[in-house]
Amino acid sequence: MRRALTAVAVTLATALTLAQAPPNFAGKWTLVPDPNAAGGGRGGMAGGLGPEATITQDASSLTIKRTTQMGEFTSTYKLDGSESRNTLNFQGNSVDQLSIAKWDGPKLNVATKMDFGGNVVETSMVMSLDAAGSLVVDTTRPDFQGGGAPITTKATYKKN
Repeated sequence: MRRALTAVAVTLATALTLAQAPPNFAGKWTLVPDPNAAGGGRGGMAGGLGPEATITQDASSLTIKRTTQMGEFTSTYKLDGSESRNTLNFQGNSVDQLSIAKWDGPKLNVATKMDFGGNVVETSMVMSLDAAGSLVVDTTRPDFQGGGAPITTKATYKKN
């Protein structure tokens, strides 16, 4: 009886540990076009990861290599909640990005600050996997053109 109870306790503890493990976003992902989205649902820097992204992930970091209309960009985020620094280079300019990535259950929240000549811009990205195993990326950014409330977009990716 004692062995049976011990076996049940070990099994439950293992199941709980596995249930709490964060998802693994590693793989090559391709945007699923949303015909209802502005711009034909192609995605981009502000609306997801771009048309294609390759993600590598281990216990301590997540690296996203994005292919966009503006070129290829690579960002690495520490998964322990400490600050990560990435540099975005485009059109001869370089912008430092300071990000903090934190797990919220099965979702990874990435808050990023960028300084454009004294103008600090804050964005957020929330990554998760849906029931079908697709990568869902919700991105929130300022309304650069209208000056209104922040804009949130949702992009869905299928694994190749």
